[in-house]
Amino acid sequence: MPRADGRLNDSLRKVQIIPSYLKYAKGSALISIGDTRVICAASVEEKVPSFLKGSEQGWITAEYSMLPGSTLERTLRETGGRVSGRTYEIQRLIGRSLRSIVNLEHLGERTIWLDCDVLQADGGTRTAAITGAYVALVKALDRLKKEGRLKERLSLEPLAAVSVGLVGGRELLDLSYLEDSQAEVDMNLVMTESGKIVEIQGSAERKPFDKEQMDKLISLAQKGILVLIEKQKEVLTK
Repeated sequence: MPRADGRLNDSLRKVQIIPSYLKYAKGSALISIGDTRVICAASVEEKVPSFLKGSEQGWITAEYSMLPGSTLERTLRETGGRVSGRTYEIQRLIGRSLRSIVNLEHLGERTIWLDCDVLQADGGTRTAAITGAYVALVKALDRLKKEGRLKERLSLEPLAAVSVGLVGGRELLDLSYLEDSQAEVDMNLVMTESGKIVEIQGSAERKPFDKEQMDKLISLAQKGILVLIEKQKEVLTK
């Protein structure tokens, strides 16, 4: 049975990644997955948080925001350094995900900021942010190497993220907002190309689900993540 947008259960929405979208950022990417659009920018600071001073290793962190016009009703700006619990949790997720594939000792005592701003939201904004941030990070590291600020080019294992869920008893890949709002189970996965899991965020919205269902959802997510990684590779090798 086709979904509302005509996709099969195991199909992603249309994916487009435009690397180096911003002029001034060290690395950037505009990612579109269906009607969700996120712009990711990587900036570099020649310092690290106080807990890393003198450690001879770097840091990767993230900020995430939804612009006021990104949703049907205006989203309030989060100003003054105060962010909602949801925003804080997503920021930490993005930072953890990208740090997992970087040897921070090779980065030197510098911080890479990954700013992910949602231009338009239709489900899967955090997973799109992680997938786009990977491209922005790779571009930034390449730029640092060209500028002679890194001793060697850092080789990163590709990483991406996607949502899956149970909707009407069916396992679905890459949930739109409509599907997410109706899901019995909602899950986000971050995974590397080799199938190593960085993070799983999953919850039952109506009734508990069993391990067999979870395993099916993880396999479905991996299928989608491998497609996203191929998209990343395609734009990074041009």
